[in-house]
Amino acid sequence: MGEITDAIERADQQHFTRRPPVTLKGQIGFLIRRLGSAKAVAAQIGVTADSVNRYRRGARKHARPDVAARIQDAVTSRWQPQVRRRRQQQAATTGGITVETRARFGYTAPIGTTDDGRFRRLTVHLPPAYAQRLFDAQAAGAPDRELRGIVADGFRDVYFQDSGTRATGLSEVQLTDIDYLDLDY
Repeated sequence: MGEITDAIERADQQHFTRRPPVTLKGQIGFLIRRLGSAKAVAAQIGVTADSVNRYRRGARKHARPDVAARIQDAVTSRWQPQVRRRRQQQAATTGGITVETRARFGYTAPIGTTDDGRFRRLTVHLPPAYAQRLFDAQAAGAPDRELRGIVADGFRDVYFQDSGTRATGLSEVQLTDIDYLDLDY
């Protein structure tokens, strides 16, 4: 996954109203209820159906680290989908998103001005339209490069151009070399 997709996932997890299951047996039980069968869970996490049933019964209390990570990812990606949808819907219609990042920003500017990229640490609240574009692109399976472009467009409009009051000749902002990126909505 990319930086933007990971940031969306982390932001979703901050709004869980209950913690996801912690024990291996609880996680497997949740996945079986969600996916319908041990065979489906086995295909999802890359083990045999017998192994899944051993985890479910408690005969195996610990999974290999790589399998445990896949189980954890499968659980958190399916945990509280209605909470996720509600928070994303709110961000896309009324709230917007807050992006905090330290990254290299470069831009295309008129002749005679500097367009050298440089690292900046920014915290910017983007309007709901950008949240909607970001969530729609992520749902459509857009690559991280495209998601990064949406965030860069938001920075251009809100931060660099100050909603159209300055730097009107600025045409394109590029977001590269991301140190960290966090979203909140």
